[in-house]
Formats: sequence, C-alpha cells, structure tokens
Amino acid sequence: MKWKTIALVGATVGVLTACGNPSDPASEVVVEQYPPHVQFFNQLATLCGQAYAGERIVERPGRDLLEGDEALIVHFRACSENRIWAPFHIEKPQEGDWDRSRTWIYTLHPDRLELYHDHREPSGEPEEDSGYGGFTVDAGSPDRQMFIYTARQGEQGEVLGWRIEIVPGERYTYGTMADGDWTWRLDFDLSQPIAAPPAPWGYEDD
Repeated sequence: MKWKTIALVGATVGVLTACGNPSDPASEVVVEQYPPHVQFFNQLATLCGQAYAGERIVERPGRDLLEGDEALIVHFRACSENRIWAPFHIEKPQEGDWDRSRTWIYTLHPDRLELYHDHREPSGEPEEDSGYGGFTVDAGSPDRQMFIYTARQGEQGEVLGWRIEIVPGERYTYGTMADGDWTWRLDFDLSQPIAAPPAPWGYEDD
C-alpha cells in the first residue's frame, strides 16, 4: 500500500503545517485564530518524522493489550496536508519480536477530526477488526481532542471513544475513555526522540 497525498479538505480551513524537522521554527507554528481542531492537528504535524518511547499509565484490568513490561514506540511516520500516519509498535519480550500491526491515522476535515485504526497481519493484509475509529463532535482544544465511538455505548450508557492529548516537548498521550475519563492510557515522551523503527506491517514498500 502506498502513502497517499490527499488534497486539503476545505480551503477555508487554512492549515499551516510543517512535516519536517521539529527543531525548525517553522514547524512549531500553531496559529491561534484557527479552530482548536486545526491547531491540534498542526501540533501533531510538528512531530512528523520522529519516533518516541512510551509507557502504560492506566491499564484495563482483565483485558489489557499489554503485560506492562513491553517497550512501546509511536512513530509519526508520514504526513499529507490533512492526514497523519502514526504507527504504534509493541515489543513482545517473551517472543523476542515486535508487534507492528497497528497504525493510528488522523484525518483533518473542515469541521472536525477523524481517528482511524488500521490493523494489519504480518502479511500486510487487514486484520478482521481493522477499520474502527471515531470523529470529534465538539471543538475540543489545541491540546486535547475526544474521538467518539458511535458503534456502542458503555454498560451504563457511557459515551465511549478515544482521548488524545499533546503537551509540546513533554508528552503525546493516546488512550480510551468513557464519558471523558481514562479507561486505558499510554504516554509517549516527546522530550527525547528515538531512532525510527521499521515500517509497520503492510507499509513496507512505502
């Protein structure tokens, strides 16, 4: 599968992003007059090309994806004017290998953001549960956005989805939420970029 360069959705959005070196002052521009969801997307775009180590902060008892001793890496691998591909790599210490199946894809729309989960088999074929995600339903803020999962609700009617935060130079946070509260949380250290990992499964030819 090739990376796609996608035309900007809605010329009135007026996105200013720089998908190069985050140390370049031009890549740090987040223009305040833009809507919060655009500012948030621009902040993510300043991370393009960089990889960061993470750790689990909040676990899901009984059904957690992680054991707690894995190395975790997010790699902001590629950007277009309105899309960011961020593979999530999980070390499997007991297997002596890595799970490179997951890529988080952020898409900027004129009035909202979308989070899409692309899951792949080692062969590159989509996993059975690939393709889920959600959209933001309110303005959010330049450093926090909630992506709502409309396919189902919690057992008590809670609104489910994903809560994503960015504190420039400090942390990028990905997690699931119920009524805005964390149900699972990963923090990645933005103060220290690390070596980029190999391509995620299904993207090796890009």
